[in-house]
Amino acid sequence: MKEAEDLILLIEQYKKEIWEWKQKESQWIKDKNQLEGHKRIVEELSTKIVEIGKVNLILKAKVNELEGTLGSAQGINDNHQRYNGKLQTRLTEVEEDNKRLSKQIQDLNNRKS
Repeated sequence: MKEAEDLILLIEQYKKEIWEWKQKESQWIKDKNQLEGHKRIVEELSTKIVEIGKVNLILKAKVNELEGTLGSAQGINDNHQRYNGKLQTRLTEVEEDNKRLSKQIQDLNNRKS
């Protein structure tokens, strides 16, 4: 009878150990699934980071191009402002000449009268 009791205790102990191992295996599977999920997330984020980096390089190239265009436009604008300044000066001179000529004509007309 002692042997039967020992055998029952041994079976119960093994059942308990099997249950503990099943619990550990279940946790390992859960951890493995979580790790695989995290791995996929990291891979997706890495891919997105690479894509964003490529877009960033394209945008930087466009910014550089636009800065060059802006620099050219600024140069053209500066030239136009200088030219407009010269035109304004010349217009003022022509207006003064017109006033002077108008006065001369008026003076000539007054002499004839």
